[in-house]
Amino acid sequence: MSFAEKITGLLARPNQGAEQMGGVDAPWYMKYGGRLLGIVGAFFCILFGLWNVVGILLLNISCLVSGILQMVVGFIVMALEAPCCFFCIEYVNEMANKVESRPLWNRAAFYCAIALPPVILCPGLSSVFPCGLVFGTGAIYGLMGLGKKASADEMRQAAVQSGLAGGLPAGQTTNDRASIVNNAQPFSFTGAVGTDSNV
Repeated sequence: MSFAEKITGLLARPNQGAEQMGGVDAPWYMKYGGRLLGIVGAFFCILFGLWNVVGILLLNISCLVSGILQMVVGFIVMALEAPCCFFCIEYVNEMANKVESRPLWNRAAFYCAIALPPVILCPGLSSVFPCGLVFGTGAIYGLMGLGKKASADEMRQAAVQSGLAGGLPAGQTTNDRASIVNNAQPFSFTGAVGTDSNV
């Protein structure tokens, strides 16, 4: 497979059919937005991971481990979101295709889970920002996994069928005061009592 074919395949991937996106037909801006946020987040994970590795000069071992984990997270996300960046490694494209065939909530949970350990080990802007982008990518994939919102007519029909709107059986009421004690007095506001006009 040539480099041009791999780039063409990458560009075609966000616009793929619903059967390949885990059975979900998501809007185009969610597909492109999730992929773009993942690529940008992976780039910043690698970049700021290198910055955290420099923490070894200050004898900060947890930031060193966090930086290494952050770079691994960046490479994993980059391999899954933009496999054309690893055109010299043949199995990366196969792995990305396998991940694409899985349900979207799997990728969402995976991205959210791998974004947390670097932040826990070395909390700071250099780990919160890039790992937050990867976490946001997972959140977008999670939203896409939920699916599209139903139309107003479909939601209205579902409410009528469930008995929540207008379709209540005889003897039941939707009156808010139906369960209030009969001798309860309504709340009212009375002004301040005994105010002094000289004050």
